[in-house]
Amino acid sequence: MRGARIVAGLDEVGRGALAGPVVAAAVALRVADDGLADALAGVRDSKQLTPAERGAQFDRITGGGLPLDVGVGWASPLEIDAVGIARANDLAMLRALAALPTPPDHVLVDGYGVRLARLPQAPVVGGDRVSCSIAAASIVAKVRRDAAMVALGWDWPAYGFDRHKGYGTADHIAAIRRHGPTPHHRLSWRPLGPAAAGGPGRPA
Repeated sequence: MRGARIVAGLDEVGRGALAGPVVAAAVALRVADDGLADALAGVRDSKQLTPAERGAQFDRITGGGLPLDVGVGWASPLEIDAVGIARANDLAMLRALAALPTPPDHVLVDGYGVRLARLPQAPVVGGDRVSCSIAAASIVAKVRRDAAMVALGWDWPAYGFDRHKGYGTADHIAAIRRHGPTPHHRLSWRPLGPAAAGGPGRPA
């Protein structure tokens, strides 16, 4: 990362869900901005925040008052079924990077890196707990995806998307068994095939 002027943190949400998209966010910071660390005080991994705290941090990150850029990328259930979750995850992350107004010089990725990204990058296992840029990205991705799943809940009330956000809860699996999958389900994932076998969904 030596010599980098703009560093982007990158994270995704929704990889393990049975329904809905994978959503990735990139948050780019200017390394020379000495006051940014103080400005991002309180930004933590989205999983460590309550929904109210997450919403407040999302507003701070995306509201334009901080010297940072935000990009968001999506991969749809159709794309997940077509190319597999690993490649769809990469697509969402690449789209998030492409949505940044200025390309970063270096990328910090929560987990294991982004295949095919033509940028210097460093995978940071547990990065959403140790990097403020990755933590900020995790908040943006989580809030954007949750909002999309809540909207799906209005259109498909029998499935409870607004509650479980597409993950394989007992109520969600029971709804799939009763009503069948929607166009927003990942048809290549169990239990959308052998639903009668029960158990949590996972990639086929």
